[in-house]
Amino acid sequence: MDLLLAGVLALLAIAAATAFAPKLGVAAPLLLVLVGLGVGLLPVVPAFEIDPEWILAGVLPPLLYSAAVSMPAMEFRRDFGAISGLSVVLVVVTSVLLGLLFAWLIPDLGIPAGIALGAIVSPTDAVATSIVKRLGVSPRVVAMLDGESLLNDASALVLLRSAIAGIAATVSLWSVAGSFVYSVVLAAVIGIVIGWLNLRLRARVMNPTVNTVISFTMPFLASIPAEHFGASGLVAAVVAGLITGRGAAKFLSPQHRLSDAQNWRTVELVLEGAVFLIMGLELTAIVDDVETAHSGAWHAAGLAAIALAATILIRAAYVAPLFAGLARRARRAEAVREFIRTKQQTHPGAAIPVHPKASPAQAERVRSMFRRRVADIDYYLDERLGWREGTIVVWAGMRGVVTLAAAQTLPSDTPNRSLLVFIAFLVAIGSLLIQGGTLPWLVRWVMPARDPEDGAAERRELRRLLQSAAMAEVAGSEDPAIRAMAERMRAAWQLSNQEGAGDDADEELAEVEGADASAEPATPAVPVPGEAEQRRLVDPERVRQLRLRMIRAQRDALLDARDEGRFSAAALSAALEDLDAEQISIELKAIE
Repeated sequence: MDLLLAGVLALLAIAAATAFAPKLGVAAPLLLVLVGLGVGLLPVVPAFEIDPEWILAGVLPPLLYSAAVSMPAMEFRRDFGAISGLSVVLVVVTSVLLGLLFAWLIPDLGIPAGIALGAIVSPTDAVATSIVKRLGVSPRVVAMLDGESLLNDASALVLLRSAIAGIAATVSLWSVAGSFVYSVVLAAVIGIVIGWLNLRLRARVMNPTVNTVISFTMPFLASIPAEHFGASGLVAAVVAGLITGRGAAKFLSPQHRLSDAQNWRTVELVLEGAVFLIMGLELTAIVDDVETAHSGAWHAAGLAAIALAATILIRAAYVAPLFAGLARRARRAEAVREFIRTKQQTHPGAAIPVHPKASPAQAERVRSMFRRRVADIDYYLDERLGWREGTIVVWAGMRGVVTLAAAQTLPSDTPNRSLLVFIAFLVAIGSLLIQGGTLPWLVRWVMPARDPEDGAAERRELRRLLQSAAMAEVAGSEDPAIRAMAERMRAAWQLSNQEGAGDDADEELAEVEGADASAEPATPAVPVPGEAEQRRLVDPERVRQLRLRMIRAQRDALLDARDEGRFSAAALSAALEDLDAEQISIELKAIE
C-alpha cells in the first residue's frame, strides 16, 4: 500500500510540476529535482536507492526510441558528420581529459578509474536538452543537440565498461576500439531489422489501440537482443526509432500515428518526471555516505564544480573549430549554388547531369538526387551556424539521467565509489540547475528574435505543391460535376494564393474544401459551366472518396518533397498533421 501511495503521489507531483513550471519560469525537470531533494530531506522518508539497471534497461530505451521517432531524418542526415563528432570524438576526448584531471585531484584514484568517471559525466542527455526546444532556437541547433544526445550514450557506456575493465588491467586500446565498433555496428543492424519489421507488422494491424501497444514493445525488442549479444541496446533502440519515424507516414494510418503520438507523450512525461524525482530522492543517501567515508560533501562539491567547469571548457574548445569548419562549408555551398544558378540560366537543364542512355527511372533518380543536393545547399545557407549558435550548443550540453544511471553501475569494490557517484550526481544536478536555469536568458541575449514572416514564402510554396498534387488527382475525372467542383477548388486556391487575399478568399476556400465533409443526403451539384441543363445530384460518398484520394496524393507529394529536402521539417510535419486530421474527420463522418 505504501508503494502504491508513493506511486500516486509521484504521478501527481509530475503532473503538477509540468503544469506549474511554465508559470514559474522554471523548466519542469529542474523543479522535479528540487521536489525530490526536498522530499528526500524529510526525516520520515527512508533512504532511497534504485537499481541502475532499471534506468539503463527499462527507462532509457523507450525515452530514446520516442525521441528518435520524432527526430527529423533529413536534418539528421545533413549534419551527421557534426553529430557523430559530438557523439563520439567529443565523448572520448572529454573522458580522457577528465580522467587525467580526476587522477591528479583525487589521490590513489588511478587513471582508469578517472577515465571511468570522465565517461560517466561526458554524455549529454536527451531529456535535459528538451529544455532547448521551447526557446525558439534554430531548428538546426535543436536537431544537432537531439542527434548528439541520442548517440553519445553508446560511446560513453562502451568507454565506461572498458575503463572498469582497465581498473583490473585487463584491457587494451585495440580491445576498446574493437568493442566500440562491434557494439555500434551490431546494434545498428538489429535496430534496422526491428524498425523495418515494426512498420510492416503494424501496417497490417487495424486497431489503433493494439497498434500502440505493439509500439510500446519496440524499444525493448531492439535493446534486449542487442544487449544479449554484447552490443549497445540504446543504439539499437535509437536506430529502430529513426527507421520507424522515417517510414511512419508511408506505412501507418493517420489514426495509428495520432494514437502513437498521444500515448508516447504520456509515457515520456511519466518516465522523464520519475527519473528527475529519483535523482533528487537518491541524493540524500549518497551525501550521508560521502560524509561518513570521505573528507566531506563540500570537498566533493568542489571537485564536482571543477569537473563541470572542465566539461564546459572542453566542449567549447571542441565546438569552436567545429562550427568554424561548418561556416567554411557554408561558404563553399554558396559558391556551388551560384555556379548552379548561372549554369541553369545560361543552359537550362544542363546543370543536371543525366546520361543520354539512362532509363526514365534512372534519370528521375538522378534528378531527385540533384534536387536533394540543391536543397541541402539551401539549408546550409538558410540555417547558418555562427558564434551565437555555437554558444547555445556549448551551454545546452547538459548532463542528466544517463550520467546518474551510469554512475551507479560502478562495481561495489571500485575505489572511492561513493565519492565518484556523488561527484557524478552533483555534476548532473549542477548542470541542470546552472546551465538549464540560465539557458532561457542566454538564448534571449545572444539570439535575435526570429522573424515570423521568415517561413511565409515556404508556406506558400508548400501550399502550391499540395494544390498541384490534388488537381493532378482529379484531372482525369470524366464526371462533369466532379470537374466542376475541381474548377471551383482551383479558383478558390488561386484567390487564396494572391497577395493580400482576405477573409473572403479563406471563406470560399473553406466552403469548397469542406464540401466533401457533409454527410447529408445528395444535394444539387454545382452547375457545370456551359451545361446548366445537366444539373445532377452529387453522391456524397463519391465526393468523399475523391477527397481521400486527393489527400493520399498530397501526402505522397509531401513525402517526395521530404526525401528531396525541399522544405523544413517543421513545415512538412505541420502539413502532414493537417492532412491526417482532415482524413480522420472524413473517415469518422463516413461511419456516422
